[in-house]
Amino acid sequence: MKKEAKTAIILIVLVILIVVVPLFARKGAEFGGSDDAGSQKIEEIAGEYEPWFTPVFETALNGEIPGEVESLLFCVQTGIGVGIIAFLMGRMVERKKWCKE
Repeated sequence: MKKEAKTAIILIVLVILIVVVPLFARKGAEFGGSDDAGSQKIEEIAGEYEPWFTPVFETALNGEIPGEVESLLFCVQTGIGVGIIAFLMGRMVERKKWCKE
């Protein structure tokens, strides 16, 4: 087996462990979002907490965004970011190839 293949397998195993171990290490733990945790801490410290503004989509829809739509928007945002990063990395690799010639 090539060295690159061994490295890839080790990295994949490490990623799986990073994802799975916390689920079993902290049984019964709540894995909530940072937005909720932040607003709860502010309420504990300052008492009454009033948000400074309401999200744009919530005002446009006159209510909260459904969870599925929120997840979709997050995935689209992630996809765009990954696309930009992959494009820039590809450009750097190609630039290196062109500079060698």
